[in-house]
Amino acid sequence: MSTMTDTAAAAAITPRGVSIKVSGLRMVFEREGRKVEALSATDLEIPAGRFCAVLGPSGCGKSTLMMLIAGLYRPTAGTILLDNQPLDGCYTHAGIVFQGDVLLPWLTVLDNVLLPATVKKLPREAATARARELLARVGLAAFEAHYPSELSGGMRQRVSLCRALLHEPAVLLMDEPFGALDALTRERMQADLSRLWASDLKTVLFITHDIEEAVLLGDEVIVMSPRPGRILKRFEVPFAQPRAPSIRRDPAFHHLVDEIRALFEESGVL
Repeated sequence: MSTMTDTAAAAAITPRGVSIKVSGLRMVFEREGRKVEALSATDLEIPAGRFCAVLGPSGCGKSTLMMLIAGLYRPTAGTILLDNQPLDGCYTHAGIVFQGDVLLPWLTVLDNVLLPATVKKLPREAATARARELLARVGLAAFEAHYPSELSGGMRQRVSLCRALLHEPAVLLMDEPFGALDALTRERMQADLSRLWASDLKTVLFITHDIEEAVLLGDEVIVMSPRPGRILKRFEVPFAQPRAPSIRRDPAFHHLVDEIRALFEESGVL
């Protein structure tokens, strides 16, 4: 469980994230003359600094929603507001973490983390100091000169997380980032992410298939229907942040997990 000191400290932090508001969002893809509706009339509001976990079956449009908020897709209909401003094009203040680490194999750990600084032409000295700070916070300070092939899967994903955070993004978009990891490494990554997020409260949209992971990490859990995706229900997570893994033993934790699982059973997903 979080201590009172941890909880008070987290509450005192001014969020660095921005608000997200999605209204009437709809996405239809066309492939070989056939239309596929990925998202149907989706409305969603995430206050600045909130950690929003999104749950849903494969193919329900979770990743599409993330790509739309990143500005990498243009919606068929609807609007997206970031910090109350309409999104028009790619949102450059986002950090993105995918299930695969997508590291460049010919670059060292440090240089991989510094890629956003290269792309955005950020001051090199300050960016390098920031990269080393992030690597130290996830236990990789001794590996900055290593190459991705010399790291485990969990270590590579920690590098990917550091890279996404380098330019101090207002929004962190994460698409099943821990899905390919073993159970112990996944738990370590969850703890790393929770600690990093609690330090400055960026706005997070975290996509996962794991109900327990969603409840462990999120301030709120959004449950989506099978395709075409729509929001079935929003669950408020009542536990103080940041959370220790021991929260999984709390009966209230299991009650919320069971409530979400029951919704999936009612909707025919399970």
